[in-house]
Amino acid sequence: MTIVTSKQHIVDEDLLDRVRSVLATTVEEVTPARVAAALRSAGATLGDAALLEVTDTLRAEISGTGPLEPLLHQPGVTDVLVNGPNNVWVDCGSGPERTPVRFRDAHAVRRLAQRLASAAGRRLDDAVPFVDARMSSGVRVHAVLPPVAPDGPLISLRVPARRAFGLTDLVEQGSVPERLVPWLTALVRARLAFIVSGSAGCGKTTVLGALLALADPQERIVLIEDSGELRPDHPHVVRLESRAANVEGTGHVGLDDLVRQALRMRPDRIVVGEVRGAEMVDLLAALNTGHEGGCGTLHANSTDDVPARLEALGIAAGMRRDAVHAQACAALDLVIHLVRERSGPRRLAAVDVVSRDAGGWLETCRAFRVDGDGRLCEGPGRPILAERLRQRGWCP
Repeated sequence: MTIVTSKQHIVDEDLLDRVRSVLATTVEEVTPARVAAALRSAGATLGDAALLEVTDTLRAEISGTGPLEPLLHQPGVTDVLVNGPNNVWVDCGSGPERTPVRFRDAHAVRRLAQRLASAAGRRLDDAVPFVDARMSSGVRVHAVLPPVAPDGPLISLRVPARRAFGLTDLVEQGSVPERLVPWLTALVRARLAFIVSGSAGCGKTTVLGALLALADPQERIVLIEDSGELRPDHPHVVRLESRAANVEGTGHVGLDDLVRQALRMRPDRIVVGEVRGAEMVDLLAALNTGHEGGCGTLHANSTDDVPARLEALGIAAGMRRDAVHAQACAALDLVIHLVRERSGPRRLAAVDVVSRDAGGWLETCRAFRVDGDGRLCEGPGRPILAERLRQRGWCP
């Protein structure tokens, strides 16, 4: 069997396997000299051009992401998805597109998934058939093995933005209406507490990072995440990341643990990258004890669903329903909701004010709505938002 490199150099696959095995025995860098030596030991030689290309291929397989490496470097790439050896997709902002990238077989996909997990310090095998981790490059890797994935191993790579986006960038991209920028700026500077909600992949982290960049440079921001994705353009950022349990089942450090630790780090703002568990209780408690301006992201279908999501998380963490609503009403000021269109673009869709209804339960009131064509419409919550900003000395 042979493979053909991108420049039409034909190399025997069995020969590559032998070279690959030799190189994988040490942790030394894969260099042309090492590849040439391994080829000579196998009784073969290559020309300079073919040697360099084979070196790049093997380096990607042994220390990178293998055949996925070129996809990760495409302009604007956000996700690389492997559904099988002959079913690889890439999303560059306009929705998933199928690529010509191929693996030799399902075992090659499994081997890559396990190597990526190992490089991130995580376990992936039949006993632990799924993993969610961050590689040293910042790429977030998620993988699932059979029998959990009955059709074969699956790999999902989330690629972080190569630079921090500001509100100006989001306006230019059509994600945020220009008329809304003064209001977003004011709510950050006034230190209102807010949640950025939306579905997976709708741009919550990007928008949250852009908003945090508006915070006073003198403020100390403590970021708490499962995997470090937030990259706010701010001079004083401290990062904390959770840790999964080791092979023996010990050493777990959850987001709730980190929220409690953040309280002792003299934070001006506590930010939870994704609120999805017991950390919600500690975050609300922190926001109710003088730590203004806190924020985070939350998976929700709409702003109307946010109260129910918070209630479910709180009850799962052991809080009573009325306590969840009371804490959330006192802690939060706003919900900023994002959507992702079927065609791929991500955009801000609504800004709602958090308030109490007649029964004391948390509810959201629409301050602004953004239509699909970018038109900004005001809602009944706008005067409430304006008053809250005025009370803190800000007026958009």
